[in-house]
Amino acid sequence: MNEPDINKRVFLLAILKKESDETLDDVTKSLVNAGMFELKAGKKLLQELRDMQYIVNDQLTIKGIAIAKEAEAEFTL
Repeated sequence: MNEPDINKRVFLLAILKKESDETLDDVTKSLVNAGMFELKAGKKLLQELRDMQYIVNDQLTIKGIAIAKEAEAEFTL
């Protein structure tokens, strides 16, 4: 399995760190506001993460959590 690109890893990390009352749409918009990507690209990335089974029923799967935690460790070095 290929490791997801940086945008996908950051997206997964943002989902992992989201507040309990935030939706995936809120996370997408916050990343757009931060300049990570345009809204259309963000929605496409979100769908790709779903298709790759990193997100199911708007929740991170075990492999989604694993990638997010790897990204967190990478960015805190």
